[in-house]
Amino acid sequence: MTVAAVSRCLTLLEVLAGEAGSIELSDLAGRLDMPASAVHRLLTTLISHGWVTQDAASQNYALSLRLSALAFRNLDARNVPDVVQSVLNRLAAETQEYCRLAILEGQDLVWVARAQGATAGLRYDPDMGQEIVLHATANGKAWLSTLPEERALEIVYSRGFTAKRKLGPNSARSIDELRVRLNETRERGFATSVEEGEAGTAAVAVPFRTSSDAEAPVAGTISVAGPLMRITEDRWPDLVRSLKKAAEELSDIWPLRVRQRTMTPLIVATGAVR
Repeated sequence: MTVAAVSRCLTLLEVLAGEAGSIELSDLAGRLDMPASAVHRLLTTLISHGWVTQDAASQNYALSLRLSALAFRNLDARNVPDVVQSVLNRLAAETQEYCRLAILEGQDLVWVARAQGATAGLRYDPDMGQEIVLHATANGKAWLSTLPEERALEIVYSRGFTAKRKLGPNSARSIDELRVRLNETRERGFATSVEEGEAGTAAVAVPFRTSSDAEAPVAGTISVAGPLMRITEDRWPDLVRSLKKAAEELSDIWPLRVRQRTMTPLIVATGAVR
């Protein structure tokens, strides 16, 4: 298989991963801007290896559970679930809101664990496969704020201010606007997102490191999120105290220290914002 074919297969998997159900061949071909015959060949290959399934009745295609199983197997090998779930559960019980943890992979944050603390009223329960848009989420800004300003802005500048999904009405739309928000985040020691990642929601987040050493690499971020009517500014101080306590616990027990210390020098973005 050529490099181009591998790239097309990966793009196809990404499209299928965003679908709750199955999808028609013609729809896939249109979204990939490829001939249906070429997409069919890729699908046939992926089916033969167990990555994709085809519904016998509709002939539509869907992602199999193999990719999910592979991801969970990798997380389990790193001991991530056991390490973080107890911390998240305590945080969720204390805040009575939805709590999530993301780990740093290259220049991206990836959700790996969650805990729901809301027991009554509206419940915020987003898709764990959702992209973490760095400039428009509390988790993204919490990490970006730990970087030198030029590096943080370069990462966002290289991606632009659009996203695969619809963002909230308050998301930053320029480098200057983002610069102000990151400065605010650094000054107060925590990040917020008020209808930035999506409408009607708000979140508070802090980063955590691979050890209790203040100079240790950032391992990821941890957040509390919920409906806008509950994650109000007057609650921020209490939420931040809970988050920072959880972040300290994670730094003390984090199992990815050696791996991330090795990777961090290789993932630094270079260059200046133009």
